[in-house]
Amino acid sequence: MPISVLLSERKYSFLCLASILLISFAFLLLTYTSYPFFFAFPLPSDVHVSVSSPPPPSRSSSLQFPTEPELETQPADHLDLNVSLNIRWRACRLGSVTVDYIPCLDNSKAIKQLKSKKHLEHRERHCPKPPPRCLVPLPKSYKVPVQWPQSRDMIWYSNVPHPKLVEYKKEQNWVRKSDDYFVFPGGGTQFKNGVTAYIDFITETVPAIKWGEHIRVVLDVGCGVASFGGYLLDRDVVTMSFAPKDEHEAQIQFALERGIPATLSVIGSKKLTFPDDAYDLIHCARCRVHWEEDGGKPLLELNRILRPGGFFVWSATPVYRNDERDRYVWKSMVALTQSICWKVVAKRDNFDSTEIGLVIYQKPSSYSCYAHDRTKRPPLCDRKTKKEVSWYKPLRHCTSRLPVDSNGNLLGWPSPWPHRLRNKPQSLPAEPDAEAIFNEDTKHWAALVSDVYFDALAINWASIRNVMDMNAGYGGQWFYRFAAALNELPLWVMNVVPIDAQDTLSIIFERGLIGIYHDWCESLSTYPRTYDLLHSSFLFKNRKERCNIIDVAVEMDRILRPGGYLLLQDTMETIQKLNPVLRSLQWSTSLYEGQFLVGKKGFWRPKN
Repeated sequence: MPISVLLSERKYSFLCLASILLISFAFLLLTYTSYPFFFAFPLPSDVHVSVSSPPPPSRSSSLQFPTEPELETQPADHLDLNVSLNIRWRACRLGSVTVDYIPCLDNSKAIKQLKSKKHLEHRERHCPKPPPRCLVPLPKSYKVPVQWPQSRDMIWYSNVPHPKLVEYKKEQNWVRKSDDYFVFPGGGTQFKNGVTAYIDFITETVPAIKWGEHIRVVLDVGCGVASFGGYLLDRDVVTMSFAPKDEHEAQIQFALERGIPATLSVIGSKKLTFPDDAYDLIHCARCRVHWEEDGGKPLLELNRILRPGGFFVWSATPVYRNDERDRYVWKSMVALTQSICWKVVAKRDNFDSTEIGLVIYQKPSSYSCYAHDRTKRPPLCDRKTKKEVSWYKPLRHCTSRLPVDSNGNLLGWPSPWPHRLRNKPQSLPAEPDAEAIFNEDTKHWAALVSDVYFDALAINWASIRNVMDMNAGYGGQWFYRFAAALNELPLWVMNVVPIDAQDTLSIIFERGLIGIYHDWCESLSTYPRTYDLLHSSFLFKNRKERCNIIDVAVEMDRILRPGGYLLLQDTMETIQKLNPVLRSLQWSTSLYEGQFLVGKKGFWRPKN
């Protein structure tokens, strides 16, 4: 309709409305130039910009970072760290699991829809879509955790208020309650009289197991409260303890609260999130895994992640009892281990006058055995599977191929610890500049950790025990300083290699460190409040199209302990996006040299 007609018909209300809209649009354009960040990604309906910022953008069902338009990044000296997103956070409300909520393991709706639980599918990951935006509340009377090394032997009861194991395992000395504490006497199902004597028993049985020298990286399957791994730390051995979230209430949570490396996982229908040939030794003490089932797939998975020449220590009733069930399992185990060429290097019983025994197997380091009578052996896995990342991959009925270098030569055993940390890894890619990049990376992190992380940032390193590197690279950025001051700063690091990053996890294990694969668009398989420090080096660089920064921030808030730190090195664009989210979570933040953001989580939780 022409403007003249509007005037003639006295439709002044339309003109007034149009004028107001034009003035409002001009105002928004002016404020946008001052605060470009808040238009950087769409926000859901429960997110609003705080009073000091312009009005929020229009609502959008999309939760992805837009690729257009390109936004002007604020200089570091213009960044206001006090600007916050006024998000209406709510506390998670999920009944009895609320304070221990693990989104990908507590998805009851998905678990109820499973067609089968035969292979422990109900213990595997089933992540909700979209990720939950609620915050996990603290247990009643939660306290700052007991510091290491005291935490190995005692933790606050109020931090992990689960007394079930005290009664259930009282005859095995797993854990006891003493006043306001849980106390860990160092016992276990197979070592009721103490883990130290049990570790010595293994050494006496096979002297070639030289803890902390030849054997550096260990996996403890079905670990209980992780006393085996906790006491191996005294011998310079780092142990990844793992178990499912099951009726053994909070066993992994106990381990992490004690300051012992651990993760939630299960040998079910999917591969474990470790690379091939990772562990020097794998331990199972009554770990309740039926290795012989499903054609032996569980043991074939163990074979995949065990380093050639490495040991499997199995302490279970079929080794030393003669009832019908145990005899059947032992016979099946004999046939299965022979089919994959594992050699029995020792078998003993009557440990510590308890009639408990163990058998120790060794994985072959060559193909000489595989060449004989192949019809009785599982086939060798396809060469392509050697390169795939173990993330939601099904277990296979095949024998993992031995690792080779770029010329096809079999790889040998790593150098003794600690030399393997600093030596050139055998599994380094064959590209001409790979070694130069590795050496340069080593020098870079050695300088950065010493000069910036330890000396320039507002972090109380004396309070740090459990560290997670969210984008680990080669994994060496921590140990160059930590190893030199291990007595003063006894830290351990969970190195995470994102599934869409360069796969360096084999190199990390070869260097004598531990880690896992993970996709940061999903929740981690760990309990809330389990890490003292999260390190992120350019994590968001290649994930803006897949992961929403608010969801990642919620997950960091879930797994970080109150009083814990986020140490983030990234671009100013990422810092501008993340800092207001952290401030909305009531974190304190500080910025160093325009690229190092330090966030500290407090004790605040929303009250619904």
